[in-house]
This record gives sequence, C-alpha cells and structure tokens, in this order.
Amino acid sequence: MKYGRIIWQGAFHYVRSEGEEVVLLAGPPWGAADCVGQAQETGTRLAVSEVVWAPVSDASKVVAVGLNYRKHAEEMGKSIPLEPLVFLKPASSLNAHQQTIKLPPESQQVEHEAELALVIGKRIGRGQEGEATHSLFGYTCFNDVTARDLQRKDVQYTRAKGFDTFSCVGPWIETDLNPNRLSLICRVNGKVRQNGNTSDMIIDPVSLVASLARMMTLMPGDLVITGTPSGVGRLEAGDTVEVEIEGIGTLRNGVEDWT
Repeated sequence: MKYGRIIWQGAFHYVRSEGEEVVLLAGPPWGAADCVGQAQETGTRLAVSEVVWAPVSDASKVVAVGLNYRKHAEEMGKSIPLEPLVFLKPASSLNAHQQTIKLPPESQQVEHEAELALVIGKRIGRGQEGEATHSLFGYTCFNDVTARDLQRKDVQYTRAKGFDTFSCVGPWIETDLNPNRLSLICRVNGKVRQNGNTSDMIIDPVSLVASLARMMTLMPGDLVITGTPSGVGRLEAGDTVEVEIEGIGTLRNGVEDWT
C-alpha cells in the first residue's frame, strides 16, 4: 500500500495513493502510537492533479546515519564506522516531492545524496529493541542534500545538512516492501549519478532502528535515513534531481538559487 501527505484546501491531509487518485484519511495511516496500520478512510477521493504533495509525515525529527555504504565511505576518504554514525536533521528542512531545493549563498558546493528512508509507525525506545521490525511502517525516497564545503569546514554536520529544503522526501510511503535488496538511482537532468543497492549497506534497516532506539525514542512519523551509495555530486541552479528506489517510485525536485 502507498500512503502520503498532501496540501488540499489550505490544510495538510494524509492520504492513500491509488493510481491517479488519492483517498483522504481521517488521520495518520499508522493510527495510534501503539497500533500500527490503522488507517481510517473518509471516502473523499481527489485526482492527483488537484493536490500538492507535502512531506510524507509530520516528523518530529529526521535521524540520519552517515557512511553506511562502503563505497561512499571510500569516496569521502573516511574509515568504516564501528557503530552507526548518527546525526539529526531539523524537521524544518523537510521538502516535498516536486518542490524546489534552494541553494544558500553560504555554500559553493551543494550536493545530492540519494537514500532510502524508513518511516516509523510505532513508538520505540530503549529496552524495546526487539520491536524494531514491528515499529517500521514503511519506506520512501530521500535526498539528503548537503553543503559539502560547509561540512568540511564545520567538521560536524548540522549546518551543512540543516538548511531549509535540504531534506527532500517522497513522493509517498510504500508499506509492502523488503528493504534489504532494492536498487537506488539518482539522476541529475536525466543523467545517472548514483547507482547502488541497499544490499550494500553496512548496517541493515532493522538493525539501524534497533540501535537508534537504544539512544533515543523514535516516534510515529519520524524518519530514519539510511546512508547513501557512492557517486554524490554537485547541484546547480536549474537542475532537476531525481531519486528512484525500486518498489517505491521517484522523488523529483528542481534546484534554484536562494532569493
């Protein structure tokens, strides 16, 4: 099943995606925090052409894991982490399918990072690591946009990855998927830049969630991004960048200078 979030009549709504239509839901598709998968439909149907896509969830946080593909660690000149390299991206950086990435004037080297994102559907925290599989609601595409020059300058990641529009996510959440062997492609202006597979992850999605739960409580709607394969590269104003993941779909965003 595919679920998403839209803006319609000036308000945010969760929806179930059904081809060229979406069906409005009465609330989040995961229902209550302890009851994954209870999606109540309102019966209202809309054509996709009538709606504007929003970020797939009202996430309290975006939890990111760096250097989780060996070849990407190699291209960045970094050693393989002995445990997950974790950082946070602010919820204010979330950006939806078909919306624009804004290039900040503080950076001269903004790059794409195509990633698989995990969507949490059930609260999980310390002592609940064994519930990692059941806490996962679904999977979506993510572009972890990064100001690489600022990342090198600052050493840590907050500024480089925290600008508004730097967390592109969507178009929707796919719930019926095995995340462990999916092709992952990033194109810029139709040209393939990244071509990887989630089977190359150092730490698999379920193990990541279990590890993260030992350090912080993950809430329904939170996003966990799982690292990027090799091939990251620069974005310029006027570009169109796409992240396509097998079994999910294609996330597409334009790029322009910050004005």
